[in-house]
Amino acid sequence: MRIGIVGTGNMAEALGTQWAAAGHELLVGGRDAARAAALAERIGARAGGLADAAAFGDAVLLALPYDAAVEAAAVLPLRGQALIDCSNPVGAGFTLVTEGGPSAARRIADAAPGAHVVKAFNVCHEGVWRLTPPVFDGRPLTVPLCGDDEGALTLVRELVKDLGCEPVAAGGLERAGLLEATAALLIGLWVGEGVDAQAIAPPRAFATGGH
Repeated sequence: MRIGIVGTGNMAEALGTQWAAAGHELLVGGRDAARAAALAERIGARAGGLADAAAFGDAVLLALPYDAAVEAAAVLPLRGQALIDCSNPVGAGFTLVTEGGPSAARRIADAAPGAHVVKAFNVCHEGVWRLTPPVFDGRPLTVPLCGDDEGALTLVRELVKDLGCEPVAAGGLERAGLLEATAALLIGLWVGEGVDAQAIAPPRAFATGGH
């Protein structure tokens, strides 16, 4: 698969490294040509500008902070690609800066009507995506996906599996805000309170009162 990576930060490197190792063809695009070239060399990809990465991929990873992601989505040359939004609109106090309005994913989709946005990879720290694979207590990590286009979802499911993870349908893009709120809650527990956030949910057998 051809994958464009828009951005040169930690998420771009973590996911790009795994996908390059899985045999995909990558092009890293950044505003800073030197940073894009350096990242591309580290992960075994080509380098270019933001527009080059967007035009290159069958799937495009939008690996930018939320504010920059919306701005970039509005100008990128996207023509029907799967656009993966991994951003978290989390501000001070681990609150959503999008509270009361559309989700980050919806705002990105509205800014880029030529793309099929899939919300994914936003719940975990970039360090998790560097694990090969992310398996905990013998159980592969599950990655929830929100999107409206089945073709785009199919591509992203393949990319999830390339990480050694299991994709799970979390609904259409209208539910992406729930994923973003989940990330805000978990980050607040992990970082703000030092709590093992996994401990807040019972095993599935007990989730609805059964056992």
